[in-house]
Formats: sequence, C-alpha cells, structure tokens
Amino acid sequence: MIPERLIKLAAVAALATLTLAAPLAAQAQAYPTKTVRLIVPFAPGGTTDIVARIVSEKMGAALGQTVVVENKAGGGGSIGALEMIKAPPDGHVLGMATVSTTAANPAINARIGYDPAVDFVPVTNIAATPNVIAVHPSFPARDYKGFIAELKKNPGKYSYASSGTGGIGHLQTELFKSLSGVFMTHIPYRGAGPALNDTVAGQVQIIFDNLPSALPFIKDGRLIAIVVAAPQRLTQLPNVPTFKEVGLEPVNRMAYYGVLAPKGTPAAVVDKVAAAVKKTLEDPTVRKRIEDTGSLVIGNTPAQFAEQMKAELAVYKGVVAKQGLKLD
Repeated sequence: MIPERLIKLAAVAALATLTLAAPLAAQAQAYPTKTVRLIVPFAPGGTTDIVARIVSEKMGAALGQTVVVENKAGGGGSIGALEMIKAPPDGHVLGMATVSTTAANPAINARIGYDPAVDFVPVTNIAATPNVIAVHPSFPARDYKGFIAELKKNPGKYSYASSGTGGIGHLQTELFKSLSGVFMTHIPYRGAGPALNDTVAGQVQIIFDNLPSALPFIKDGRLIAIVVAAPQRLTQLPNVPTFKEVGLEPVNRMAYYGVLAPKGTPAAVVDKVAAAVKKTLEDPTVRKRIEDTGSLVIGNTPAQFAEQMKAELAVYKGVVAKQGLKLD
C-alpha cells in the first residue's frame, strides 16, 4: 500500500503542474496580443532581410497582429540572435534563422554566448537559397576555369567579401578554398548588404553571397556570376555551373532562411507561428517573389528544421577544424 504521505505529495505536485500549465495554455490561446518583432540579425539589403520582408506582411495578417522587421547587425549575426533569445519566450519576439547564426558562427566562435541546439526553438524553414561566387567586372576572368587559373597564378593577390567572420559566406568560401587549393584574403563586413556594396564598387573583387541579394547586381552586369551552390543550374543563370559540376560537391550547399523562437516558447505558440508562415507561403504572390530570387519555398515542420540546423552545424565544425579557423 502506498503511504498516505506520498499520495498527498503526488497530489500537490499534480496540482502545481496544472497551475503552471493553465497560464501557459491561456497565453498560447490568446497569442499574439501585440505587435510581433521579427529580428533580422544582419544589415538591410542582404538575403535574410529580403526574405523576412517578403513574408512579414502576410504572416502578420495570418497571426492577426502586425509583424515588424528589425535589423540588428553585427558579430556575424550573433548580436541579433542574442537579442532574440534574451526576449520573453512568449512568441512576440522571433528571429530569422540563417546558417550563419545557427551553424557557421557557433562553429568558429566558442564564446558566441548561445548554443543553437539549446537556446533556439526552430519554427520553420521558409526557403532554401542558392549561394553564388561572383566577381567585379574588372576581375580578369569571366568563367570558372579562368577564375581558378587566375587565383592559382596570383595567390594572395585577391580578397573576398563576406557578411562577417563566422558567417556562411566566410566558412563556405573557406570550404571552397580547402578543396580547390586557392588562396584569397577574407574581408568581413557587418552584413551582406555592405559587403555587396563594396564588391560592386570594386573595393573588393570577389564575394560568396546568397543569390537573392547578389542577383540584381548580376542581372545589371555589375557583378559576374562564376559558380553556384544549387541542386542544378538555375533558370536565372543558365550558363553558370554548379559546384557539383566543377567537382566540388561538398561546397554545393544551399542556405536556409527560417524562423526561430526563444528557448521556452510554448509549443502551442510555436505551432501558431509555423501555421502562419505556412499559410503565408501558400500565397501565390509570396511564392513568386521568393522563387524569383532563385530560392525554393520550403515551409517544413519544427522537427524537420531542427534536423537541418543540426546537420549544418556538424558540417561547419568540420570546416573550422580542417582550416584551423579562428576569430580575428
């Protein structure tokens, strides 16, 4: 027979659980009760910013509250990520997830201040985005073969711009360097927007960027596309080979742009946000705007997105170890 004292303790514990659960359930049911902030951890003009602004208006309509995009740049995306995870876990502050913030940057920076496997609650991956190596028109080559030949002929002569130390542009270029045997000097910026501006201006001659932010400059002839990370050649760039085609399949990795919530956000709130994003991505105008950038619409489940994040973190930890990369 169970002692009466243990029965009473179990009853008290059960009551406490119900007492705590009730406010959370009510909170989730009422969510959202005010404007939702969607933090973009990079400067305006980059792909993360572009994707966030494409989905924010319709996402707000689906949630029944305004979604405001806020740019918090710096630290390869870590400043914005830290602000998001320090917010109350009630769904009113969300963050844009990138490979930079959830994999590349944590892989190189042991003091980043967060653990992507613990401090983020994955909501959904909005889109998978190709990446592209592009050069300023003054660069002496216009195709991949000439590009590699020029870099090997002049090791150390050229620099490449990235969205910041530890970002996907940085680590994916380092992966490319390790496999191709070329050398370029890294010039980090506070986001893809500023990095693109200087590359277009000729201050830096090479950039490894996400396609949506680079594509307008490529179309205008202000940048020349050399090679892309994509499953197959892109409709927008039919004459540009993929990394797989040139024998560098490990570099052929697309970026992701998703939504995260702070640790502790109730599952019901996460599900509401995921449903709102999914509804947004079903809108033909939203899908077209995303697909016109060369991206693929995804809209997967929180569990599926969590697995993607875990896989990318493992890849870039390997790159950091192989290249011996450290923060400047």
